[in-house]
Amino acid sequence: MNEQACCFSGHRDLPKKQLLHINNLLVKHILKLIHIGVNTFICGGALGFDTLAALTVLKIRSIYPHIQLVLALPSPMQTNGWNTNDIAVYQTILKQANHVVYMSQEHHGGCMHMRNHYMVDNSLYCICYLTKQTGGTAYTIQYAKKKNRHIINIANEL
Repeated sequence: MNEQACCFSGHRDLPKKQLLHINNLLVKHILKLIHIGVNTFICGGALGFDTLAALTVLKIRSIYPHIQLVLALPSPMQTNGWNTNDIAVYQTILKQANHVVYMSQEHHGGCMHMRNHYMVDNSLYCICYLTKQTGGTAYTIQYAKKKNRHIINIANEL
């Protein structure tokens, strides 16, 4: 576990009316963590909250150049089936990441769980957007709780 690292986990579908507020909360909590020594932020590269978190870290990195964005990706085929605009944003994030770690070279059912475990196992903190108790985000946060990670659910602040 890296005590100076934070991972992100959240739903792919975010309420459009709350996007600005979600982004502002991300900025607030990322800055708080930077001020206590967190310097590595791990994103899973999915659509929705992951993308918003990665873009937010990249913006903040322009002010705090010592922080790092690590992409923990299930496989190089993660964007299969995505639309052209989402792929373009993904490629922009990929090019600006400090490190990229692929869980598998082939996309298979287990590589998403591998990615989620990797992010939690390598972080002390987890900023999430969790509103549903089922699905990948709920699974990841349950795992983070078992691992005694510090969890910040920004959905509770909306």
